[in-house]
Amino acid sequence: MKTLWTPWRMEHVLGKAPKTSGCIFEPDGHAFADKKQLLLYRDTLVVVLLNRYPYCNGHLLVAPIRHIPCITELSQQESAAVMEMIKKATALLSKHLAPDGFNIGCNIGMIAGAGIADHLHFHIVPRWNGDHNFITVLADTRTIPEHIEITFDRLAPDFLSLNK
Repeated sequence: MKTLWTPWRMEHVLGKAPKTSGCIFEPDGHAFADKKQLLLYRDTLVVVLLNRYPYCNGHLLVAPIRHIPCITELSQQESAAVMEMIKKATALLSKHLAPDGFNIGCNIGMIAGAGIADHLHFHIVPRWNGDHNFITVLADTRTIPEHIEITFDRLAPDFLSLNK
């Protein structure tokens, strides 16, 4: 029998994860990237974060910098920048993690499943053939095969190169 350990998720599973002040899509400071905040990329229009409580390895969040709740409020420039970043982030995930596919989308409003409904964001979720297992079904817990900091280290150099 194999044991799967994902202890870093336990606070989230039990609802005891520390609450952040402010909006996660508005990370502190002005740094382009910040491992502590899982910030892979930030410019004047778009922010990219690794999801701290991912559905699977490499789960990214892409959001406009501006704090808006709905896609209908994006300016033409913001819309183009967000979509361009989704394309680039998907390519970088393909390069580094080699998934078999992706789920890409956003939930608008709490009723639609948005955990953070007041700041529009898109999920990019890499998918692999057979990536669901019995633990998710029986225990409502996901197992992630790679530590989030290792995934950050894999992706960060290429996101840094986007700023050049």
